[in-house]
Amino acid sequence: MKASAAISAVNAIQQGQRGALMPWTAVCLGIGVGVYFALPMEPGVGFYAGTAAVFALGIGLLVWRREGLGPLGIALALMAVGLGVAGLRAHQVAGPVMEFRYYGAIEGRIVGIDRSASDAIRLTLDRVRLDDVRNVPRRVRVSLHGEQVFLDPVPGAVVMMTGHLGPPGGAAEPGGFDFQRHAWFQSLGGVGYTRVPALLLTPPEPGDQRLFSLRMRMSAAVQAAIPGQPGAFAAAVLTGDRSGLDQGPVQDMRDSNIAHLLAISGLHMGLLTGFVYSALRFGLALIPVLALRYPIRKWAAVGALGAGAFYLALSGGNVATERAFIQVAVMFTAVLLDRRAITLRSVAIAAIIVLLHRPETLLSPGFQMSFAATTALVAVFNGLQGAPWMRKWPGWVKGVWALVVSSVVAGGATAPFAAAHFNRLAVYGLIANLLTVPVMGSVVIPFSVLALLLTPFGLSWVAFWVMERALEWILGVAARVADLPGAVDMVASPPGLVLAMIALGGIGLCLWNGRARWAMLAPVVIAFWIWSGSERPAVLISESGGLVGQMTEAGRALSRPRGDGFVARIWLENDGDLADQDGAATRAGWVPAGDGQMVEIGAQTLWHGTGQAASRAALAACEVHDIVVVNTWPDDPPAPLVAAEAETLARLMAPEIGPGMRLGAANAQPPTDCLLLSPMVLSRTGAVALSSGSEGLRLDTARAHQGRRLWSPRMR
Repeated sequence: MKASAAISAVNAIQQGQRGALMPWTAVCLGIGVGVYFALPMEPGVGFYAGTAAVFALGIGLLVWRREGLGPLGIALALMAVGLGVAGLRAHQVAGPVMEFRYYGAIEGRIVGIDRSASDAIRLTLDRVRLDDVRNVPRRVRVSLHGEQVFLDPVPGAVVMMTGHLGPPGGAAEPGGFDFQRHAWFQSLGGVGYTRVPALLLTPPEPGDQRLFSLRMRMSAAVQAAIPGQPGAFAAAVLTGDRSGLDQGPVQDMRDSNIAHLLAISGLHMGLLTGFVYSALRFGLALIPVLALRYPIRKWAAVGALGAGAFYLALSGGNVATERAFIQVAVMFTAVLLDRRAITLRSVAIAAIIVLLHRPETLLSPGFQMSFAATTALVAVFNGLQGAPWMRKWPGWVKGVWALVVSSVVAGGATAPFAAAHFNRLAVYGLIANLLTVPVMGSVVIPFSVLALLLTPFGLSWVAFWVMERALEWILGVAARVADLPGAVDMVASPPGLVLAMIALGGIGLCLWNGRARWAMLAPVVIAFWIWSGSERPAVLISESGGLVGQMTEAGRALSRPRGDGFVARIWLENDGDLADQDGAATRAGWVPAGDGQMVEIGAQTLWHGTGQAASRAALAACEVHDIVVVNTWPDDPPAPLVAAEAETLARLMAPEIGPGMRLGAANAQPPTDCLLLSPMVLSRTGAVALSSGSEGLRLDTARAHQGRRLWSPRMR
């Protein structure tokens, strides 16, 4: 009877959601993908056998009790599929990863050109050749520093240089962004830089990297027609090439919350295909013979779909553009099938295709923000459709209302994800979007199509002139808004589960039928409560050992004003701190101590030293301080120092130790005389975080959070 009652209850819920369950298929698939990435160890054959059993169980429930337990069976089966697809993808992209630092000749074919965070041109190379290296990575990425007077990078060209390469770095702090995982799914086995001029070895072969070459030629043509940063902006919008953009305008757009205008995403793809669709349909409607006899609406949809496919190929086919094209393709396919084009089902279909193709995108801010905005917009406008109080409004009022509602809904839906990933909230983002998005949709995109059509007649300059004025307006708005007092509000990074709770609660709010949907606000509220009460680590130690940061009342005090600059920026951003490394290094907390400096952490002390002099003083520091951090190692270390290093490594790498290792009770010394974090220890543990608590210091390592995964150095 109890089982029958449970089945009846499940069936009652299903009946209440009848007609609204299909969008949940994408959610279940995404949960399976998320489970794979959350596992602490790489699944083995036994685990995948269990996953297959769950899939079989789900199908069995569907066949056995289709009405009562069918939806539950489908959910289980989809979760199993998501987990399996993610594991398959991780093995498909596997490639050699460098395990040591390399300096020497680097040769390879250019397959990617972009800019690094330091504004240097960056090349992605395949067909890599390195001197005396056995397992050469499939791809490497090299930043070009210094004067590069001998090379004008073009797609498909084979280049050579002398530079530094190393394995992709780990997270800047435990639980932070895992660049090693990101690089793994790009088959990127080495990253580095060169400070000497790179040379062209052989030009591109005919037909090699054809689309990439076309994209870069079009980018160069656009930038020649529209000089300066407006031209670089136009090239980024039309071809996806951002190599001409300076960091200043890009940062202004981020601070004003209009950086999405740079990405070829749903907005641009929708504007382009929407303009082509409207233009074709209007043009065909002017021909009575066609308009009265043929389905010109479907013809226009096919033309718009073709334009979207060309835009996808031209832009390089990155994940964001693929996702946007899939959403547009689903919409126009619905038009061809005489179905509603914009529904939550179409959004779910797009999400399913993206997750099956590249499941790793689930963890990317682009995927999360794009589908959060799209789902919220569709749900809200479906709810407002046919509202009686809007029927008497003039058309222009409805247009303004739709623009405002779209900006508010999309901004609200994406704000938690933007804050969590980028630690920034653009206070005046709504104003900036209202001033720029209409210009992008009504001027930039239409006139870019017009420029293409006028090119054979030599009149493209007319369209480009109009585009230049519009792009100058957008960049000017970004600069003015970013310069407003209090334009950016920094936000500290949330704990790991917060985003998942917000996402699932928001999805339930959009997809669930009936008044019970408002109960979905509970996990969202709890997540924000957890976020607001979370504390950042008391001390952070970089993987190189070259930088240590202690949290103080004034913010994180860094041990050095130079060195590990990227890590310092990540730490301060995650703290929600607007200071730079120089400013953070002047904060009180650190005091000189011999060849290094020390800081107090409760009842314990930490000593940090850099360079050979500090490494030789490490043994003496171990006799005085509880924790010692050095970034170099003496050439002939004394036996006690080697013993301290070995004991520290054994403690931190013990199988039973995971995130949250305790160093000792409050007001007590650590179990050993000294916890020595040397370069060798840190290379095994990754970045280290120390947090204060009633039971003493808690130590977390990046490797413990990462687990034993395919992309983890210990697994390779």
